[in-house]
Amino acid sequence: MRDTRESRLLLVLLIAIAFALITVDIRGGEDSPVDGARQVAATVFGPIEDGVSSAVNPVGDAVSAVRDSGTRHDRLARLETQNAALKAKLGSDDRNRSRLAQLDKMLKVSAEGQYGIKGAQVIAIGAAQGFSWTITIDVGANDGIKRDMTVLNGDGLVGRVTNVGPDASTVLLANDPDFTVGTRMEGSDELGFATGQGDRPLRVELLNSKADVKKGDRLVTFGSEADKPFVPGVPVGVVSRVDPSGGDLTRTLYVTPYVSFSKLDIVGVVVETPKKDPRDTVLPNKPKPTPTPTVTVTVTPSATASPGQTP
Repeated sequence: MRDTRESRLLLVLLIAIAFALITVDIRGGEDSPVDGARQVAATVFGPIEDGVSSAVNPVGDAVSAVRDSGTRHDRLARLETQNAALKAKLGSDDRNRSRLAQLDKMLKVSAEGQYGIKGAQVIAIGAAQGFSWTITIDVGANDGIKRDMTVLNGDGLVGRVTNVGPDASTVLLANDPDFTVGTRMEGSDELGFATGQGDRPLRVELLNSKADVKKGDRLVTFGSEADKPFVPGVPVGVVSRVDPSGGDLTRTLYVTPYVSFSKLDIVGVVVETPKKDPRDTVLPNKPKPTPTPTVTVTVTPSATASPGQTP
């Protein structure tokens, strides 16, 4: 239809009629005079509406089904993840028990030495940092870790922190050739310096070349100034061999470390130093010596001895 004067008048007239019918319908309520016309329209257009609805509803149902399917899929995925985690937990009970035992042992060491520690897990070994004997642990600056802190576990001295990142740190192990720590002999208090030798025993140079040392004697850390990098009293190891004193200024010992550096898992970083030197209190109890059985020989008189003779 062209936009003419007549068409505009017709549009205005139709709008006026529409408003009039709406007004009459509203005022009439249930007795509205246009109710009959509404029923006729419903009769005419009802089948068409139903047909359109039948055509459109499957699409809506399909969309709802896809949406519900996605929800069910997410729920199923969560359940599968939870089941997998549960199976992993059940399957790793032995490992969990081992870690709990390590943690319990380490907590006892920290309690005896009055060390405040931050527990950590080993997440990488030396290959990631080169050819040094190092490990990476899963705590860093965000956990209060700083360079030159002592690292230990339930057995004794593990090493010292050398590099710190936000959430991880590198620890130089006590058996690394570049590692040196001051030591003190249990009981005699003889001082020395222990150096790592890789997979061989630690080499200890005692300052007193005439010190009375024997196999089985034990050593702890002497401690550093301001307790960095080493706090005192951490068990180091047991003397396995003593070199004969040859008139040198020092005496050489070989010490088997308490810590197994190839089996590290749970460790602790000393973030709070002890108020006083724990001395030898952190050392494990010495094994009780096995009693040596004694044999008693009883001599009885000979049955063939003649009267008056002593056998």
